[in-house]
Amino acid sequence: MQNLYESPPLPVRVKPSPDILVICRTFLPEVGGIQEYAYNRCLQDPERIIVLAAACPGDAEFDLAQPFTIYRWFNPPLLQKMGVLGSLLKQVLAMVCSCAIALQLYRRYHYRAIEWSHAYDFPALLLLSYLLPIRSLFIYLHGNDLLCALKQPVVRSLFVWTLGRLQGVICNSAFTQEYLQTHLSVPRPIYIIHPSVRPEKFALTNPLEQNNERDSVRQHHNIPETAIVILSVGRLIRRKGFQRLIAQLPDLLTLDLDVHLILCGRGPMATELRELADRLQVSDRVHFPGRVEDAVLARYYAAADLFAMLTFFDAEASCIEGFGIVYLEAGYFGKPVIAVRVGGVSDAVLHEENGLLVDPDSPQDITAVLSRLCRDPALRERLGRRGQELAVRITPHRCIYESENS
Repeated sequence: MQNLYESPPLPVRVKPSPDILVICRTFLPEVGGIQEYAYNRCLQDPERIIVLAAACPGDAEFDLAQPFTIYRWFNPPLLQKMGVLGSLLKQVLAMVCSCAIALQLYRRYHYRAIEWSHAYDFPALLLLSYLLPIRSLFIYLHGNDLLCALKQPVVRSLFVWTLGRLQGVICNSAFTQEYLQTHLSVPRPIYIIHPSVRPEKFALTNPLEQNNERDSVRQHHNIPETAIVILSVGRLIRRKGFQRLIAQLPDLLTLDLDVHLILCGRGPMATELRELADRLQVSDRVHFPGRVEDAVLARYYAAADLFAMLTFFDAEASCIEGFGIVYLEAGYFGKPVIAVRVGGVSDAVLHEENGLLVDPDSPQDITAVLSRLCRDPALRERLGRRGQELAVRITPHRCIYESENS
């Protein structure tokens, strides 16, 4: 007979073993949209996740602070300086190392699923599908990786073969899903999981905490308190459309709008963009702080009145915006967004909800929309509030396993 004065034994809680291997060639602390997307996915189920990624500067300290285990393969810095040959060698190294280490990790963890975080290096996933007794294989598609996979006939055939070996495909936007289905017959379920903003990235729990930084940023760049500040953030490459924003400034100034443009980022177009500002005689209105750390970037979002990035499809380089996490980040800080109707941008920017979409081929339309948002603070406030709501919506990645559990 049980003694009523004795406490019942506490249930034994068994800590779950990691059973999902997430493989990502690029992972934090390396900066980028795919890196952030993959990291946010891992934070949803940290007790189940093992990460396999390439080494990068600062990774040792970063990895120790994570609630999941991270393994890295050696990524020689010399390859970054070798141009096209270096990129090719880096890709070969990624495929060989990811495959070899994944096999070693299976012997240790006996994980039951692999989530391949982008379509780059996918032949390694195809090989693993034959070498491991695992049926839960998923691949993430972001836009540019899909374009690359479909570019060459041989690579395309291998990609189709790979898709047939998977349990599912995860797309970051409806555009990526539609593009995939338009060009291929996909025999597996396709899921759309949008990126979301991680407040901890900016060391914030409330984006309004940075409002007191507005004046310091403006003073640093000699921007008057009453001026309208347009912010854009990203790598300074052609398809981001920064040159289009600079080209708009003379027209906006002609409309008696006191506007300044801040471009946060660095890249191969930096010199060309500065020269364009000089030619248009707006160099005193265009500011280039370079790439800034996330905590500092929060101050720039706070200092801006609106965010704009007029990205476009670069057919020559086969590059397109598959989503655009910076649009959500701007919304998180309550900033309205101006973007173009291209790629997956319309998944991130809902017209007349958290921003305004423009015709990428109509400078007149772009000028009109910029002018409208600059002149209407009530509209900026309404769009910004909705942007804050949309920025933190999260779709649980575990939904891709629901068919297994049903």
